[in-house]
Amino acid sequence: MNKTKTVTSLEELDKILKSETAVLLYFNTISCNVGESLEPKVKNLIDINFPKINFYNIDLNFSPEIAAKYNAFVEPTILIFFEGKETIRKSRNISIYELYETIDRLYQLIFE
Repeated sequence: MNKTKTVTSLEELDKILKSETAVLLYFNTISCNVGESLEPKVKNLIDINFPKINFYNIDLNFSPEIAAKYNAFVEPTILIFFEGKETIRKSRNISIYELYETIDRLYQLIFE
C-alpha cells in the first residue's frame, strides 16, 4: 500500500505532473467530514485497482494557490491526470463505483 503524499506548492505539483504518467489529486480539508471519510475509500480503490496512479493529498487550507489554479474550491474534489492532462474531475457527491468505472476505462487505454 502506497503512503499518502501531500503536495503544498505549485512548483512541486508541476514537477509531479510532468514526471509521472498518472496522478490523482485529492483536495480536502481536515474540517470536512465527508472528505475525511471518503479519502480512505478512494485511496483503497487506487491502491487495489489502479496501482500505477500516484495518490496526492492537497489541503485547501494550506495550499490555496493550488486550489485556485485548478479551480478546486469544493471539498472533496478529485482530479486525475494522465500524461500531465486533467482527464477526470469529480466533486462533492462522489460515488466510488462511478469513480472506478471512469478511471478503469482510461487506465486500460493507457496502461494495457
